Amino acid sequence: MSEKDYHLMSVGENCIFVQFGQIISPAIHTKVKKLADYLESHPFPRYIEFVATYTGISVNFNPWQVKRSLAKNGQTAHAAISELLEGYIKESVLLPEGEKNIVEVPVCYGGEYGPDLDIVAFHNNMTPEEVIKIHSSGEYLCYMIGFCPGFPYLGGMDERIATPRKETPRLAIPARSIGIAGHQTGGYPISIPGGWQIMGRCALEMFDANAESPTLLKAGDIVHFRSISEKEYLEIRGGVE
Repeated sequence: MSEKDYHLMSVGENCIFVQFGQIISPAIHTKVKKLADYLESHPFPRYIEFVATYTGISVNFNPWQVKRSLAKNGQTAHAAISELLEGYIKESVLLPEGEKNIVEVPVCYGGEYGPDLDIVAFHNNMTPEEVIKIHSSGEYLCYMIGFCPGFPYLGGMDERIATPRKETPRLAIPARSIGIAGHQTGGYPISIPGGWQIMGRCALEMFDANAESPTLLKAGDIVHFRSISEKEYLEIRGGVE
């Protein structure tokens, strides 16, 4: 990887953002994912956390402790971590890509579970059935988790069903709601305000704070939505909506 493949950007005295590009793409996501995996397995001294985004990773650290323990030859904390990250980036590109985790997400579309399905259909001059078929036949890459615990940002949605978010967000969206905002699709793991067009509801829990793996999806997963009936939805949910 050459210097031109990424940029290190200062985001305050305790954070460096590693930017691999400026567009949302699977190739850039692969670089982000590899560096995230390397950071998880090789946390450096005075490291606090990282946050992965569509195009890069912000790396947070304690600048005072870095200056005292990692910096050399009068380096600033920023310079010391930048030097360290240069090495991490070079090592991370050598990591194997690994096998993709494929997750099937059962969704009951329309009705009370998907109050905006008709809006999406009308906006794209389709029937609700056509929208469901397109949405549930796609293959989606989970680029990142953000906004709220377990909220997946999924790429790869068919542009034929792209629909703008609502001008006025709802004050509360039911947990596990699956929606569309522009050219993205994703889901609300918990009940929170939001402006996405709600297409349906997932029958599986998307976030469980007490579980060993709290989120249904994680960055790098391949997601397939499966259209199910309300009867099947209630069976999976044990009769509880």
